[in-house]
Amino acid sequence: MLNIHARAAISRGLTPLGTRLARAGVTPDAITVVGTVGAVAGALVCFPRGWFFAGTLIIWAFAMLDMVDGAVARAGGRGSAFGAVLDSSCDRVVDAAVFATIAWYFALHGQRWMLLAALLCLILGTLTSYIRARAEGAGLTATVGIAERAERLIIVLVGTGLTGFPGLRLPYVLAGALWLLVAASTITVGQRFATVYRQSQERVRARQQRVDA
Repeated sequence: MLNIHARAAISRGLTPLGTRLARAGVTPDAITVVGTVGAVAGALVCFPRGWFFAGTLIIWAFAMLDMVDGAVARAGGRGSAFGAVLDSSCDRVVDAAVFATIAWYFALHGQRWMLLAALLCLILGTLTSYIRARAEGAGLTATVGIAERAERLIIVLVGTGLTGFPGLRLPYVLAGALWLLVAASTITVGQRFATVYRQSQERVRARQQRVDA
C-alpha cells in the first residue's frame, strides 16, 4: 500500500538529487551496492549485540539509497534490466540480514518464541517477494498486499528503534512488531496467491471462450 501511495511523491522529491548525482557520474548500480553493503554491515555489527537504536539508524540511512538509485537511473537515462534485477536482489539481501541478525540476537539470549517470530518474518517476507517475481515471470501481477517491503521494513525498524532508544524501557515493542509482521505477511501471502489464482482463472476462461468461438 505504501509503495502505491507514497513512492511516487518520494520519487519526485528525490529528482533534483538524482539529477545532480547523475551529472557527477554516479551510477544507480553503484548506489544500490553501497546501500546494500552499508545496511547489511549495520545489521551484522549492531543487532546481534543488542545495539538496536544504532543499528536502526544505520540501516534506515542506507535503505533510503534504494530510492536514490531509482532517481539517478531516471535522471541519467541509465535504467536497465540488470539494474532492476540487481536492485530487487539487493532488497532481498537487506531484508534477510535484518531479520536474520534479529533472530541471531534472540538465539543468543535463549528467547525461543522471539527467535521463531523473526524467522517467520524472514520466511514470509521472502515468500511474498517470490510470489510476485514468479507471477510477473508468468505474465501476471501480484503487487497487492497489506505488508509489502516498505511496510515490513518500517514496522521492524520502528520496533528495533524504540526498543533501543536511549532512556526508554519498552521491552515488548519489538515482540509486538515482529508478531504483527507475521500476521500481516501471512495475510499478504494469501492475498497474492488469491490474486494470481483469479488472474490465472481469467486466462483459462478467455482461452476457452476463444476455442468455443
